[in-house]
Amino acid sequence: MKSNFWRNSVGLAPEKDWKREWAAGILSYFASVYIVMVNATILHDAGMPLRPAMVATLLTAITGCLLMAFGGKTPIIVVPGMGINAFFTYTLVHSMNLGWREALTVVVITGVLFAIVAFTSLYRILSEAIPQNLQHAITVGIGLFLTFIGLQKSGIVIAHQTTFVAIGHFSDPAVITSCVTLLLALVLFIRGTNGGLLISMLVGTGLAYLLGAAHAPEKQASGHVFTGYESLFLGMDWSGIVSLVFWIAVFLLLLIVVFENIGLVASQTMMAGRPERFKSSLRALSIANIAAGLFGSSPVVAAAESNAGIAAGGRSGLTSLVAGLLFGATFLFLPLLSYIPDSAIAPILIVIGGLMVQNVREMDLGDLTELFPSFLIMVMIPFTYSIVDGMAFGFITYPIVKLAVGKGKEVPPALYGIAGLFVANFILQAVL
Repeated sequence: MKSNFWRNSVGLAPEKDWKREWAAGILSYFASVYIVMVNATILHDAGMPLRPAMVATLLTAITGCLLMAFGGKTPIIVVPGMGINAFFTYTLVHSMNLGWREALTVVVITGVLFAIVAFTSLYRILSEAIPQNLQHAITVGIGLFLTFIGLQKSGIVIAHQTTFVAIGHFSDPAVITSCVTLLLALVLFIRGTNGGLLISMLVGTGLAYLLGAAHAPEKQASGHVFTGYESLFLGMDWSGIVSLVFWIAVFLLLLIVVFENIGLVASQTMMAGRPERFKSSLRALSIANIAAGLFGSSPVVAAAESNAGIAAGGRSGLTSLVAGLLFGATFLFLPLLSYIPDSAIAPILIVIGGLMVQNVREMDLGDLTELFPSFLIMVMIPFTYSIVDGMAFGFITYPIVKLAVGKGKEVPPALYGIAGLFVANFILQAVL
């Protein structure tokens, strides 16, 4: 009787093999645990202390996986999203000049709005308001942006006074480490090696210390792993809630979170043979996004690494439950993660960026009125170093070129309003 209760709680059918679900959960964990350090590093760029950012990332992943296990009942792993964390740091904080505490408030409000969308039929309306080509273009643009950040952090590409970028010095031990780590990560990933990104990160860390490209942290925080975390937990700043910039940030983050998660959840529930779990999984994700802001992290997504566990036979929430428990055990090793240098982390950003660029295959660019707005989004996001500005160029251009050739009826009415908001944002920036 007790066994049946647990099976029903995580959506595990009576005939399913527990061992297979456990194995799938372990595999999903090792495929995605690298995100703990990578996400914390990006949050650190926003001004957050590094180790508390690791704690926030872990707590967010644990909560997300448990919500997916018992709420979604699907083998989807929930972690802070790569690309969305770049939006959090480099757009909300660096470009829009929000403090990281204000940015956390944006995450919480976005999570609440996402929950309203997920628990109603609004997710269909919102999804249909943005053309598919523009949705994919945003993902591709963020992928290129993430790649550029990885190239900069690795030292392979550096800023230069006379040129936009320049190739780094390949005699630099840090650059050597990054190049070797990148090649190893690519080989392991393409070969389908389980935990390949984690393995390459650990090998890169060892090589960095061997070549003298990294040094042990000067001062490790004393006390338990939660020391200093109180600055992040419930660390939102609500003072900017009355500003227009704040609500533009909420609107843009909501678009990205909704679009990305709808696509990921739809494909993963289909892959797991559980399409009927789409709504429950999306709802679990929306609640997890509220928790992310409260814990002090950027928004969460249905991790692409979930595909590894699903391919290994994960079909129920038991897979995500196992992964969540393993994320909890990661607290035991948290102090060691601070020894991982940027030269071992940056190549992972490049690989993830490359994976996001794959979305270009889903785009239909035969129509020039579809091509150029999408193209502008893809190139302007990395070139302006701003996801918001890159999106603005494409979203404003789209209705204009459609109207120019007499195809104004192809533009969803809501998109005219969205384009108007982007224009207002540009005007606001010029005035201020």
